[in-house]
Amino acid sequence: MCGIAGWVDYENDISETTSILNRMSQSLARRGPDASGFHKERHAALIHRRLVVIDPENGSQPMRIAYNDEDYTLVYNGELYNTEEIQSELKTLGYTFKGYSDTEVLLVSFIHWREKCVEKINGIFAFAVWDTKAQTLFLARDRIGVKPLFFYHYNNSGLIFGSEIKTLLCNPRIEPKIDEEGLMELFFIGPGRSPGNGIIRGVKELKPGEYAYFSKDSGLKINRYWTLKAREFEDNFNVAVEKTRYLVTDAVERQLVSDVPVCCFLSGGLDSSIISKVAADYYKKSGRGKLSTYSVDYIDNVKYFKESIFQPNSDAEYIKTMVDAIRSKHNYVVLDNEALVDALTEATLARDLPGMADIDSSLLLFCREIKKKFTVALSGECSDEIFGGYPWYHNKEILFTDTFPWARSLEVRKKIWKQNFLKDVDDFVRQKYLDTVNRAEKLPHENKFNARMRELFMLNITWFMQTLLDNKNTIVK
Repeated sequence: MCGIAGWVDYENDISETTSILNRMSQSLARRGPDASGFHKERHAALIHRRLVVIDPENGSQPMRIAYNDEDYTLVYNGELYNTEEIQSELKTLGYTFKGYSDTEVLLVSFIHWREKCVEKINGIFAFAVWDTKAQTLFLARDRIGVKPLFFYHYNNSGLIFGSEIKTLLCNPRIEPKIDEEGLMELFFIGPGRSPGNGIIRGVKELKPGEYAYFSKDSGLKINRYWTLKAREFEDNFNVAVEKTRYLVTDAVERQLVSDVPVCCFLSGGLDSSIISKVAADYYKKSGRGKLSTYSVDYIDNVKYFKESIFQPNSDAEYIKTMVDAIRSKHNYVVLDNEALVDALTEATLARDLPGMADIDSSLLLFCREIKKKFTVALSGECSDEIFGGYPWYHNKEILFTDTFPWARSLEVRKKIWKQNFLKDVDDFVRQKYLDTVNRAEKLPHENKFNARMRELFMLNITWFMQTLLDNKNTIVK
């Protein structure tokens, strides 16, 4: 994880605003503790904070390349999973490279393909390229929106962007104010946000699958290069199983490329168990020794554990089964409940906004322990969203309700506010939900689509079970 930021102002000289740029950089220090860098011109400044993962020597940023009579500078947060393929293609086109970092490959990709580069790269990313000759800024965000990219556009002549909201607020051009829409986002759609909303008045986020150009003559132009598309499910059972197996395995193995130590989260659930198994097999095949895995637990959890719809069983039994099966070098991190409470404020500040309470603070403390030995950790976060793991994917009443699953009942949230202070809350949440859903291209018959999706979810779950049962002694959760 790295951090990026920048400022373009066509009417003012910002090259001497060192104190502001330093504050913006410092706000990203946790994201990039290994190195920092600046690129400054009269009307543009780019900032980077680096967490070194690949090619420490040749991946420094901001990265600047002069090509023919043009001059490009890149700041980038992310990781490309098809770096070698893209680099090979560019070499056949006559380009040369100083190193093997995905940063250099990304910048050369932009130089050659311009905005079309985002259609060729496979990865998670948020990046900005400043074209000195044309005096234009290019911004892009990955297809799913894994990497954040917030921005503030002012007076049609200025743009401030960054990986975090707090970074933008370090610039005095932006006032830390929240309007009615921001409050309703925060209290009634939280812990999520509707796509593109930055809560603070005037702050927006480039949406997943979007890129933008900013120039003096044309202003800010945002374009969408990718969208999730619904299609009829036409594969049979065996084809679906093999496709899913290939895609998941390929995704995991591509993320194991690193010049620094890599480990895996292992909770004992299907998602982290599959990732850990694929990673352990890859380590064994490539002669990299034993995979290190980590799990988190809480003091007296065994004593006080109560099953719920989200967690019907305790994790310990399944963790042990997986560790024995893949022979990983396992590490337990045991947290104290008081420490979780103490970390709530810090977790909120790290996230910029209120989130999942103790889940956020436990993740913060858990990762802090892992960071003592490892720079990169693979986890199964968000697999429940992709493969239908949450209870609402299997509950017809929730599945077909036109609102966010966590916001079906707003009455408790409404009680926080003075009566009628915020109006039309229910309509606001429902419309935001419909706007979000409508971003994806849908089939003509939505009910048929949902039925197909449930069928696909069950096929995926069956594949998970088959993968784990490749080892006879593996018990699946």
